[in-house]
Amino acid sequence: MPETPGHPLGVDAGADPFLPPDPEQARARRAHSALFRIAERHAATDEQRRRQTNPMLPAPHEAVRVVAFLLSGAARPEEGEPEVDRADITAALTLLPLVRGELDELETGLLEMARGRGMTWQEIAFGLGLGTQQAARQRYERLASRAAREEETP
Repeated sequence: MPETPGHPLGVDAGADPFLPPDPEQARARRAHSALFRIAERHAATDEQRRRQTNPMLPAPHEAVRVVAFLLSGAARPEEGEPEVDRADITAALTLLPLVRGELDELETGLLEMARGRGMTWQEIAFGLGLGTQQAARQRYERLASRAAREEETP
């Protein structure tokens, strides 16, 4: 039986119908469908697309945000727009790891550019609202380490 890194049993659950699927692999397979589901239901008209940056298709963070805003009442649904349902919420939750990864990459890059421009860890800590330069450096190291692990994962 082929092995799957990260699966609790170390095997490819897709090859054996009697094993539970690897949750992360299942979520990754749903990500594209999740984005399109939200786009079709809540970014189908020009007015709905004005709630986002990209006028053609919402970015993952925008899809998550529009579902959260519609649920919380921060955005009002357009007439005829379907109510946010459980599948929309699941789609938004599916996209969260992707959004978090993109934000981690953005923060890591910004921290590296700040250091490249001569900013001290103390200045960076101030910008991040952290109390010490050590906290800023540790934050960067955690982000860089997490990004490296994600790059290794297929």
